[in-house]
Amino acid sequence: MISSVPSERSKHFLPSELPVIQAPMAGSQGSALVVAVSEAGGLGSLPCAMLSSEQLDLELSRITQATARAFNVNFFCHLQPEPDPTREQKWLERMSVFYREFDIDPASIKPAAGRLPFSAESAEILECYKPAVVSFHFGLPAKALLNRVKSWGSMVLSSATTVEEAVWLQEHGVDAIIAQGVEAGGHRGMFLTDDLNSQSGTETLLRNILQSTDLPVIAAGGIANENDVKQLIDAGASAVQAGTAYLLCPEAATSEIHRAALQSDAACNTELTNLFSGRPARGIRNHFMEQVGPLSADVPVFPRATSFVAPLRAAAEKQQSGDFSPLWAGQNALNCEALPAAELTRKLVSRVSF
Repeated sequence: MISSVPSERSKHFLPSELPVIQAPMAGSQGSALVVAVSEAGGLGSLPCAMLSSEQLDLELSRITQATARAFNVNFFCHLQPEPDPTREQKWLERMSVFYREFDIDPASIKPAAGRLPFSAESAEILECYKPAVVSFHFGLPAKALLNRVKSWGSMVLSSATTVEEAVWLQEHGVDAIIAQGVEAGGHRGMFLTDDLNSQSGTETLLRNILQSTDLPVIAAGGIANENDVKQLIDAGASAVQAGTAYLLCPEAATSEIHRAALQSDAACNTELTNLFSGRPARGIRNHFMEQVGPLSADVPVFPRATSFVAPLRAAAEKQQSGDFSPLWAGQNALNCEALPAAELTRKLVSRVSF
């Protein structure tokens, strides 16, 4: 067991003034939120898994033209799955009742990846910018790619949802660990297990990782305000990562449907679901989750499941409905405030010394 105690760990390891990271939130933000957070002294993050090479280059260009401060780029590290025609046809048939509701022809649905893992092509673009921080979800990329990132001097972070994952990340060369508690919105970063019973709350996970590793640990999950931040810093976190708290900021690209859900009583009821992508992710319970059940063993593998719900989402959103939208949100969403990102960033750390 690691002998170091939380107080011995660096509280100033991030290349940002403040110990707060804005969590990357694909589909709900772009470069504008990154710039606003970084300019305020936090570490803004750009989600890259849904960006084409051209979009990635454009977003990085926008960020570096708007700020000289440090920022984070985030990538997924999943393996691209092989198509499973039998499983996908079965899911298509199960979804047919919803397609009929919106007069959608099932034959028009073409399953595709939707989200891409970090690759040599991504690294080629990234190398032109050499971001201060590169973070990963679902483990780490291949050793050669990881070494390439490290050769630029970039700090490497990755998410752990269990102690075993945290130890694995330390052994494989990360500079700090993001302890992603089960309260967190969006995709679970699980990569050594698919057992949801292994997932624990943020503070419990934080304490257990602190006892088992000697790297700085970033707490993530259920962080909505300055009180949450103080509690986790006091518990030994070197920094925090907040996502849902930023969804109501004017700089976020959160849809009006999503914003309305976050500000309604529905935000009290979040669940883990694999229906939208094929992997467990936390979002506000909606019609689709209620009708099918939030978790299904029949859903196509990540990320191919996205293609099956995408036309339903588009059709429902045209009617101003979020019945088939992934309304990603962490627990404690009702405590979020619609503040400018800079004001929110400074407020989050207003009760801690650093």
